[in-house]
Amino acid sequence: MKSQGEIEAAISQGISRFEQEYMGRGPKDIQTHLIGDLVVVRLYGVLTAAEQHLVKTLQPEKGRDLLKQVRTQLIELARPLMEGMVQESTGVRVISLHHDISTATGEEVVVFTLAHPPKFREIKHR
Repeated sequence: MKSQGEIEAAISQGISRFEQEYMGRGPKDIQTHLIGDLVVVRLYGVLTAAEQHLVKTLQPEKGRDLLKQVRTQLIELARPLMEGMVQESTGVRVISLHHDISTATGEEVVVFTLAHPPKFREIKHR
């Protein structure tokens, strides 16, 4: 049985690999938090140079909306892959996935809702 930290690390690695393969670059940093039946993944520095340029050169709301639409569509296409990776890491079926990205900060958040909280090995502190 995995520890909570091992589950979180496995999900971080899987999401980072997804970003590299599907988006063309990985995040500068990634944090995953297992909170009850939620998996919250926070990615920093995910915008590509082209995406940053797009957001800056078009009207602010138009560039932002276009970028969010493209990212959302890519996440939806890869949903089965991402949900499968989270299920494999946690041992629990994924019920839903929620996603958003900030064009101002380059931060992305992905939240997975699980069927129930996963079981994990407790770490004994000395």
